[in-house]
Amino acid sequence: MTAPQPEPQPSFVAARPAAPGHAEELHAPPVNPLVYQLVVTAMNMPRLLRGEYIHTLGREHIPPPGHKLVVAGAHVSALDPFIIAKVMPGHHVQFMSKKELFKPIMGDIIKAGGSFPIDRSGNDVAAIRTALRILKEDGTLGLFPEGTRGGGQMQGGVALIALRGRAPVLPVGLRRDGKRWLVRFGPVIEPKGSIKALTAQVGEEILRLSAPLGS
Repeated sequence: MTAPQPEPQPSFVAARPAAPGHAEELHAPPVNPLVYQLVVTAMNMPRLLRGEYIHTLGREHIPPPGHKLVVAGAHVSALDPFIIAKVMPGHHVQFMSKKELFKPIMGDIIKAGGSFPIDRSGNDVAAIRTALRILKEDGTLGLFPEGTRGGGQMQGGVALIALRGRAPVLPVGLRRDGKRWLVRFGPVIEPKGSIKALTAQVGEEILRLSAPLGS
């Protein structure tokens, strides 16, 4: 088994301020850096108490903060967003999350961390517009192409948003082997071609990155 790798220390980045004189809805959801880091730390605590560790590969493929980026990850557990956020210090990954999570108190905390809801029962135009605003302001957007955990079928939303926002896609594979969480980043995929072709390309790369090492 590969020896445990040291986990990166958090790096605080100032939240993007809203431009004066513009309505709030014309801007990306703001990020409270302190709340963001507290949530990431708290949600990783149970993992640490169980003796589980993160082994990260491909960190050299992560672009620096301050450039628009779509992070497209495999979806294997409820911890996926917090594990991805943990291994991307310096970035504030703003995840598109199912609207059912945005209940009183919990929803306020999630929003303070910069994430936003999506209604998965239909085409949520408002959620897509929010995602595009994040990219327009050079933010880091987090999406799970499968939609649901272990969904298998790649949805076209990631490709649609990446193409419209002209943002590169950073594919992420996740895999849990015993006490090890394997997170593998692949080279960024440029937003080119059709939605169908880009969806297939992203899906194939996530599948490759999520496979057992050496396979």
